Amino acid sequence: MTVQLEPQSSIEPIVARLLSHRRLGSAPREELEWLARHGTLRVYESGGVMVPASQVVHEMVILFRGHAAIYVERAGTGRRKVFEWFGGDVTGTLPYSRMTNPPGTSLIEEPTEGLAIERDQFPEMIRDCPRVTEILVHVMLDRARHFTSTDWQDDKLLALGRLAAGLAHELNNPASAVARSSKLLSGSLALCEDCAHKLGQARLSDEIYEKVRALREGSLVPVTTGVFSAIERADREDVVLDWLEQHDADTSTAQALAESGVTTEALDEVADLLSADILDVVLRWIASSYTTRSIASEIERASSRIYELVSAVKRFTYMDRATVGEPGSIAQGITDTIAVLASKAKAKSVMVRLEIPETLPMVRIYGGELNQVWSNLIENALDAVGPNGEVSVRVAADENWVTVYVADNGSGIPPEILSRIYDPFFTTKPMGEGTGLGLDISRRIVRRHDGTIDVESRQGRTEFRVALPVVHA
Repeated sequence: MTVQLEPQSSIEPIVARLLSHRRLGSAPREELEWLARHGTLRVYESGGVMVPASQVVHEMVILFRGHAAIYVERAGTGRRKVFEWFGGDVTGTLPYSRMTNPPGTSLIEEPTEGLAIERDQFPEMIRDCPRVTEILVHVMLDRARHFTSTDWQDDKLLALGRLAAGLAHELNNPASAVARSSKLLSGSLALCEDCAHKLGQARLSDEIYEKVRALREGSLVPVTTGVFSAIERADREDVVLDWLEQHDADTSTAQALAESGVTTEALDEVADLLSADILDVVLRWIASSYTTRSIASEIERASSRIYELVSAVKRFTYMDRATVGEPGSIAQGITDTIAVLASKAKAKSVMVRLEIPETLPMVRIYGGELNQVWSNLIENALDAVGPNGEVSVRVAADENWVTVYVADNGSGIPPEILSRIYDPFFTTKPMGEGTGLGLDISRRIVRRHDGTIDVESRQGRTEFRVALPVVHA
């Protein structure tokens, strides 16, 4: 409901309310009288819409009582309240604000009353009400900081969610390998100990035992080295299986002996020194020892991979560092970013090429902020390419600048939208796949580091360049 104010005689109650207003009450009375004369009293019912997200904001509202809030629909986080106003606040568009459309829909939480000033009256208000204008500029700056902080946190939460999903995928394989191998290890150890006990009962001479031990420890080739292909391993297993059958030995050891790399010539040399029953024990001991060592190696490799991933994530997020500017190299951050995004690249069969000089000049780094830039740029590049595409990350430096080039061979950015890619909430991704905040936040972070970010794009190639000033001693 709208109540149009009459000239001077009816503005006194409004002036009285403005004098007690939390934000504007300190302004001179003549300026508050100007607001009362030029304003429109509005009453909003609970549950109503103050300004739809699609509507251009054309007025400022000085709230006397009530409660309003703005809700934003964002991909990945859904509908959420990002700002709210109560009696004593000022909402809507403000002097010098470039806002046209609001970032969301303003809803009335409880019955609200306020004084509306049309945007087209701002030039006159700026001229005649300098103190009011000064107060409103500070309100605008506070609001901008709040929205910036909210956007930044949303982008961080979404990035953290994607990171968690990718990390879970990356950790799944080594964690499963550790669990699987641990179950196999106890059985393999028991078999190895049993064979060792039987070998001890055989009371071999020192000379024969040394040959058997040398065969067990000196000729084993870990299957994970890739020395043998699958076909080669199958061929070797057939050869070993034939040898075991010829010597009436237990054929269940064929696969382990073949993968161990032991040669039939070496087996012949030992077989000539042992009886058939002792030969069986020796072969089972060699096979079980190899299996045990292979399982232990697999556990070590898998647990090392888990440690590397956790270390990369810790460095990526700077969990143990304060967000203060200090000289540092960006090499580790870029490497860690690629590590935590590896699962996304693998899922699309995308080749990621990384080229970083062995030594780089120092730049001033604020905590993990630059890692958020690398994450946004590299993830956008991965999204831009199709299956079997290619993304390259290259770092170059001279005496004044360290420059990071992130390029992809996707379809490119259409020229008509190239100038808008840094706008908040602008995205070409389908609903639910992007917030439109990544590049805006990346540009803010780069500027905070006194750097520059720009882009060149054409069909088949898009390249972002981030240049950061070198910190000189």
